[in-house]
Amino acid sequence: MAIREILFNLVKKEYFWISILTLVVLILHFSIIMSPRELIFDETYYVRDARSLVEGTPQIRSEHPPLSQLLIAGSMYVFGDNPLGWRFNIVIAGGANIFLFYLICRRLALSRRASFLASFLMAFETLTFVQSSVAMQDVFSVLFMFLAFWLYLRGNYMVAIVAGVLATLTKLSGAFTFPVIGLHWLIVRRDRPVLFMSYFAMAIPLFFVLLTFFDFIITREFSNPLTRMDNMLALTRSVTWVYSDHPSKMRPWDWLIKLKAHPYYYDPDYLAVISPTLWALVLPALGYMAVKTAFANGATLFAVLWFMVTYLVWIPLVMLTNRVTYLYYFYPVVGSICIALGMVLSELFSLWQDRAKSILLRLPVISISYLYLAAHLTSFVLLSPVFMRWLEPLGRRLL
Repeated sequence: MAIREILFNLVKKEYFWISILTLVVLILHFSIIMSPRELIFDETYYVRDARSLVEGTPQIRSEHPPLSQLLIAGSMYVFGDNPLGWRFNIVIAGGANIFLFYLICRRLALSRRASFLASFLMAFETLTFVQSSVAMQDVFSVLFMFLAFWLYLRGNYMVAIVAGVLATLTKLSGAFTFPVIGLHWLIVRRDRPVLFMSYFAMAIPLFFVLLTFFDFIITREFSNPLTRMDNMLALTRSVTWVYSDHPSKMRPWDWLIKLKAHPYYYDPDYLAVISPTLWALVLPALGYMAVKTAFANGATLFAVLWFMVTYLVWIPLVMLTNRVTYLYYFYPVVGSICIALGMVLSELFSLWQDRAKSILLRLPVISISYLYLAAHLTSFVLLSPVFMRWLEPLGRRLL
């Protein structure tokens, strides 16, 4: 009886189910971390740079800031130059992102159920899972972005700014962290304005100081951070539709218009593709968030700002510069949509529990909710590299 009571009390704990969800995601990641035993897609660049650091012949990737290179090299120092070394820190960061996302939802005053449902959708979203499986910059940038969001919502403004700087030092698009925080503070909070503005102003000099520091760790030489930044921006601007022939390049609006997969590797298939169950509901989710925001819902306002800054900004940017973009640039946006869908599902489950409502109304509602969650999970099973190893041979035999 004592064990039963302990288990019952454990299940009721705030972080029990999100911990289980995070553990499941980590297990799935580690089940495929050694497959394939060769570099996938852009791992060719980032692992090669990290390898040069481990071997003592360091190279700087001129078009990107250095922190992701150091983080990948860190796990290679521990586990060696092999798939586990390349991807270990990536996988850990991907698991941490799920837990941090739940904490963000709770700080936005979402219920425990809505927060878990939103986290469930993110955990089994195909693009999110695949991007958290390969040794690229993006998962680290999102990790520090999520950390910054959570710290900001807690009121820890100074540390949130530091986390935002670290997000930018892994990938320049991590700088999107600052408009989300700044706009939300300006619209909603406006507390401690002197401190907040001073911390915000600290971001740029801190970025250059840490950029110089991390570059020095890699090269053992001091470089001019302004020249370094100018080189990064120049190389980024040079990747245009005129000069790029990459088969997976896409315009930002096509991410939502065309359901298209970006293959990273075959056998097992690493397909960067937005889960169809999420892709189909992006625009309805935006409509829902707009209505909720109009009624002063703080969670949806933050999610709308999150979406606007991390997605909509790409449209004028590409139109003005003709810059090439790829589907995986949508990866930082996924959380904003999951917040809206988690809230909708939670409201539907609440309607089912409302005994004052007719069973003829409640039964279709609960059926739709469970069918959607089942479809989302099925989509993950069919598209993720975890299960493709067994599904592909089975499909060939059936055909």
